[in-house]
Amino acid sequence: MSTSRIRANTVANYAGTFWASLMSLIFVPLYIHFMGIESYGLVGIFASLQALFGILDLGLSATMNREMARLAARPESRQDARDLARTLETVYWAVAVLLGAATLLLAGPVTDYWVKPDRLPRETVQQALTIVAFVVALRWPVSFYTGGLMGLQRQVPLNVIFSMTSTLRGAGAVGVLWLVSPTIQAFFVFQIFCSAIEVAALTICLWRFLPPSENRPRFRVERLKEVWRFSAGMTGITVVVIILLQTDKVILSKMLTLEQFGYYTLAWNVAAVMTRAIAPVCAAVYPRLTELATRNDEPGFAALYHKTSQIVAVLTFPLAATIVFFSHEIIFLWSHSERLASNTAPIVSILAVGTCFNMIMHTPYYAQLAHGWTSLAFFQNVASVVVLVPLMILLTLHYGTSGAALVWVILNAGYLSIAVNVMHQRILKHERLTWYVRDVALPAMAVLAIAVPAALFMPTPLSVSVHVAYVLVIAGLCFAAAALVTSHTRDLLLDLARGGVRGFRVV
Repeated sequence: MSTSRIRANTVANYAGTFWASLMSLIFVPLYIHFMGIESYGLVGIFASLQALFGILDLGLSATMNREMARLAARPESRQDARDLARTLETVYWAVAVLLGAATLLLAGPVTDYWVKPDRLPRETVQQALTIVAFVVALRWPVSFYTGGLMGLQRQVPLNVIFSMTSTLRGAGAVGVLWLVSPTIQAFFVFQIFCSAIEVAALTICLWRFLPPSENRPRFRVERLKEVWRFSAGMTGITVVVIILLQTDKVILSKMLTLEQFGYYTLAWNVAAVMTRAIAPVCAAVYPRLTELATRNDEPGFAALYHKTSQIVAVLTFPLAATIVFFSHEIIFLWSHSERLASNTAPIVSILAVGTCFNMIMHTPYYAQLAHGWTSLAFFQNVASVVVLVPLMILLTLHYGTSGAALVWVILNAGYLSIAVNVMHQRILKHERLTWYVRDVALPAMAVLAIAVPAALFMPTPLSVSVHVAYVLVIAGLCFAAAALVTSHTRDLLLDLARGGVRGFRVV
């Protein structure tokens, strides 16, 4: 399985991420054109409800991911895998019904006390939120089936389903708004239809790819007892991460003017784009790491750990350097606003450094989860929340939005220097120096050797086309430099040059 499956999963994840982003880019302006901005605001409320309800996942989707990968590595555990799937599936659908009912009951109060429409009638808002209740119920189990298929390393069919349903959800909704009714009610009714198709396809796909067994799957409470510790750990991590990522927004919305807060929010959105570069790789590799950890294959685990770390570094450092050193040029070329670029670029550069550190931490984080170790990530995030509040207030008072952004750098620098050291005292005990030097420091220095002189000696003024070309060339050179100093990516480039892609060569 290892080589071809991981390569195919990685490609599928990138393709799915790209397609979903493209669908949003194309169809969102059309939604607003047909429904109006207020109706689209209700779509935003729906997205907020989904994010909020994500806390109630209780770590079960991550548990499903890990357990399917772990049990798939044991042929004698086929019945256990099917029983666990049936047990967690039952729990998920029960929660889905409860969440749908809660959303239905809250439709009236939310309409009266939260939403403040100017032109939409109250009845329209309440009807839309009533329909949303059914969409929420149907969408809720999607993360469960996603976790199961990812754990079974069936990410190609998973992304095929997501791509098809995102196309249907986008293009079909535009068709309904154009040809049937340009209303928010029609939009959400169509989302019920799309969500039903999506969850049905995922259900069929999961049960098709689960390992066969002679007996029918059963609901077994003891299976819940066996996985509760990992699930509880993932719940703690999720809740603390949500608090960690939202606390700064709460504090700054009070301390800053609305205009300053707007610049900070925009900067966050630009820096967060970086995470899409490595998410598909980590999603493809994590089940394999879990499988190797289950088999106690330490040499294979260490090999994949270093290879993944190098790929993440090669994807991260060139992108981060480009954003850090050319943030003003990027934002100006995108927005054509000198004022926006001048006010946002410094914040973007600082946040990009912190996000770069955070992305480099992904491989050690997934290595911990592969071993079922959740406490380290939980306690480091709890400590971060404790430090975050006073540090955020202090640095914002002295340095404004740049000081607030600096907190993100400090927190992730702490993760990189402290948490990784703690991890390597328990797992991969002899791999710490290799990770810091070969997997991280070498590609970082190679990228800085290109990016720093390029930023300092960039000729000015430049036309827009030359400006774009200059930034793209520097980004390409940074990528090439990082790839050439890391052994795995260097070998991969040589394979590409010879015309044969071997991908991950996992022992």
